[in-house]
Amino acid sequence: MTESVALNAQMIGVLAILGCTILLFVSDVVRVDVVAILVLVVLGLTALIPNFQGLVPAEQLFDGFSSNAVISIIAVMVIGAALDKTGALNRLAAQILRVAGSAERRIMSLVSGTVGVISGFMQNIGAAALFLPVVDRISKRSGVSNSRLLLPMGYCAILGGTLTMVGSSPLILLNDLIIFANPQLPSHVERMETFSLFAVTPIGIVLLIAGGCYFFFLGKYVLPFGTQKSLETGAVTSYVQDIYGITGQVYEISVNGNSKIIGRTIGELEDEWGYEERIIAIHTGTSLVVEPELSTEIVANCDLAIMGRYEKVVEYAKSFDLNLKNEIRVFQEAFNPTASGIAEVVIPPSSPATGKTMGDLGFRRNYHVTLLALYRNEKPIREDLIDIRMRAGDTLIVHSPWRNLQRFAESLDFVVATDFPREDLRPEKFAHACLIFLATLGLVIFSELRLSAALLTGAVLMIIVGVIKIEEAYRSIGWQSVFLLASLIPLGIAVEQTQTALWIAQQFVSFLDGMPILIMLLAVAILATVFTLIMSNVGATVLLVPIAINIAVQIGANPAVFALTVALATSNSFLIPTHQVNALIQAPGGYRVADFMRAGVGMTIIFLTVVIVMMYLLFGV
Repeated sequence: MTESVALNAQMIGVLAILGCTILLFVSDVVRVDVVAILVLVVLGLTALIPNFQGLVPAEQLFDGFSSNAVISIIAVMVIGAALDKTGALNRLAAQILRVAGSAERRIMSLVSGTVGVISGFMQNIGAAALFLPVVDRISKRSGVSNSRLLLPMGYCAILGGTLTMVGSSPLILLNDLIIFANPQLPSHVERMETFSLFAVTPIGIVLLIAGGCYFFFLGKYVLPFGTQKSLETGAVTSYVQDIYGITGQVYEISVNGNSKIIGRTIGELEDEWGYEERIIAIHTGTSLVVEPELSTEIVANCDLAIMGRYEKVVEYAKSFDLNLKNEIRVFQEAFNPTASGIAEVVIPPSSPATGKTMGDLGFRRNYHVTLLALYRNEKPIREDLIDIRMRAGDTLIVHSPWRNLQRFAESLDFVVATDFPREDLRPEKFAHACLIFLATLGLVIFSELRLSAALLTGAVLMIIVGVIKIEEAYRSIGWQSVFLLASLIPLGIAVEQTQTALWIAQQFVSFLDGMPILIMLLAVAILATVFTLIMSNVGATVLLVPIAINIAVQIGANPAVFALTVALATSNSFLIPTHQVNALIQAPGGYRVADFMRAGVGMTIIFLTVVIVMMYLLFGV
């Protein structure tokens, strides 16, 4: 066993700071990042205490800000924002929604499972950070609150880190620690073999499935009830209805092979249907066109998006052999509130549009927007719009994708009076971004480059090739997460260097002397769980793996199994937001420490149970 250490003044000081930190985290009186910065300041001030020498050497006090984990987080946030700029994350969100619809549990399972699998091949903090904007998009499109999605996603990202030996920092460290420990083993003990890349995969698969099932069946009890986002895909707001008299919503219909409208143009149908029903999108199976030209012909087996009154849409569906769907699926991405909507466009006195008709201007042909009404002299006009000549001061009520509306905003011919999402997307950089991301992932998995250096390489390349601007990169960084992690790392240094952690470990295991091997293994897993809640998982692994190996040698157990248990259990960090992933999702999800504790108790128990059972089944402990 490791030589016994005695409690001293420095250890008491560290224990006091640890206790106060946990108390402040749990009480939620002060924001967690403020608590972390306060801890950093207190650790620095201990250098002023006579004969105390400081709990952290002065030269290491700010090491957290240059640590591998913090730089990795910053780089991954930039990479995620760059991918978002190309529309890649929009596409991924759309695919998830296409499969899951708007059902909360299906969305939760698909998002969590996807993140979990990705996390097996890159650091879990990286996978979680990349999916933050994806979850935000999905939340806005589906109406499911962020707080119902981010916690399962974050927990499954942590669980997914156990799928391979490169999925989490503790597992990456484990083989090095085993190599270092082998020469110290007694001569009668067989030397430990290092673990292959997929040695832990069976354990990781069971953990990920168990975590997914936990939230699928118990999520409604353990997740916070965030505010449901209003889902008005393409909806006519009460403001538009009251001021301009425009009623109706967007409905999706499919055109059967024998429908009477096949071969007719959109313009012909709108003339026949009247001014209140507009065909604002068509999907032919090979292409989707929003605000199509009036000359566009209807083809068999296509889908149409119609804005209008429900009773009229039902009437037309019956009359023309159309299939009215219960929900919008094909056009869900095109007509969610973040992609399109209704806007007011004013014609200024200097506009060349004055004196011209809608037919002259060719709104659909030239701008790909649909004119719904014209507001003049405090009266809305909705009939015969194509022949009305424009006047200065006229307000046009249009339905448009926001990217098309931006053409109005950038033109001197029209003034957009409605605030709308203005995204400087760069879809032409999609291939560049994907290549850089894959190259970065290759560096992470296959090279010996440090994680932070590999990810920072990808972030810099994103900036250099113009996927994201440097100003946008700065804005993409979540500084709360950065300061939380960077400020807590010195506390881990203090716990290790003052031997406080060793003292705690020895007191903990002394109560279990003489217990069966399986109970000792569970004790080691619990100890690693406790340590990873109050310090970095890397620090806990470095400290506890040698102790676990010594315990295994003393009781005649397999030391490699005990070491692997520590490396796995240091990912069992669900109760408080000290893990990097939990810290990352706390602010976007609006979570309190109590939210983590409510969901984390069950997850912690499941994690420990699965690990011990799988260790028994795989290694015969």
